Amino acid sequence: MLRSLYSGISGLRAHQAMLDVTGNNIANVNTAGFKASSTQFQDTLSQMTQGAGAPQAETGGTNPAQIGLGVRVAGVSTNFSQGSSQNTGRATDMMISGDGFFITSKAGQQLYTRAGAFDMDAAGRLVSPDGGILQGWSAANGAVNLGGPVGPIALSPNTTSAAVATTKASLDGNLPSDAAVGTSVERQVKVYDSDGASRSLTLTFSRSAGGWDVAGADANGATGNSTLTFANGALTSGGAMTVGGISVDMSTVTGFAAMSTLTVGSQNGSEAGKLESFTLGGDGSLIGSFSNGSKQVMARVALARFTNPGGLEKSGSSTYVATANSGAAQLGAPGDAGLGTLTAGALEMSNVDLSQEFTNLIVAQRGFQANARIITTSDEVLQELTNLKH
Repeated sequence: MLRSLYSGISGLRAHQAMLDVTGNNIANVNTAGFKASSTQFQDTLSQMTQGAGAPQAETGGTNPAQIGLGVRVAGVSTNFSQGSSQNTGRATDMMISGDGFFITSKAGQQLYTRAGAFDMDAAGRLVSPDGGILQGWSAANGAVNLGGPVGPIALSPNTTSAAVATTKASLDGNLPSDAAVGTSVERQVKVYDSDGASRSLTLTFSRSAGGWDVAGADANGATGNSTLTFANGALTSGGAMTVGGISVDMSTVTGFAAMSTLTVGSQNGSEAGKLESFTLGGDGSLIGSFSNGSKQVMARVALARFTNPGGLEKSGSSTYVATANSGAAQLGAPGDAGLGTLTAGALEMSNVDLSQEFTNLIVAQRGFQANARIITTSDEVLQELTNLKH
């Protein structure tokens, strides 16, 4: 039979594969985190009809003569270029800006994905739409051990922030230097013990001939005393005292005339708090905001990189698995060398270029038609041969 007949068949198969790949790209044009693929062709083995001849003294050399036997699909490669950003406003949506993959675990298998659409499940874990559990490092008392193994990231709504005992308090503002002797100014500071129970620390400022006498009284019965003296409105002595283990800082208080603005500046204690919300930092830190006003790192998202991302195998649901040619996953935190940063409230869209894909459709269609013409032409030649008998 004619070699061209089989060459045409191989061309039909190759261009059909190109149509399949292009069609899949177009179908996933709105799939978050999808990476487009492209088809590479190679010619097949060529039949030798005449070998190469070496040049002789009286005769020049001759080139080999070969007839190709068709085309084949050499490979389908994945384009891992960055997709565009789409803002969603959802705190659990994440986008990788740069290289790297999210790590998920499903049924004991570790998977990798660029799609960052995550939600909370009933156990408080961040999961992908198909149930893959996002992996990272959980924090202990606000500290993350990046050298430890990765595990599920859980953000339980019942998470609490521990109470902090008050050890410091401060006051600022102005005490009037022209106040009459015996004038009293009282301020109360709300402080906390290690269990989060609150109590009042009362500070009484009494005008004396030499300045202001300060008497501190804790609700637990502790007391403290100090005397504030001023020169030209600036504090010269008595800027600190201790009441029941709480250091009271009054170093910024001033003593100018005709102005009484003494206020409680701050204190470093707090009651226990419950989780109200969380935010995502560019370094992958999930920072919880608690009802007591504290903020604490609760976990950190892990990313993976590969020596050869093109060697990853697609396993469905916009995920990949490592293969022998992708290399082992190298784990790290967002922002590390070779890894991108994270953006909260956004998703990476597909990197499919529709103009390129529609052009590929035309190329594949014309290639298919041309190879179909090879078959019909070969058939006509065979018809001529069979007609020689008549």
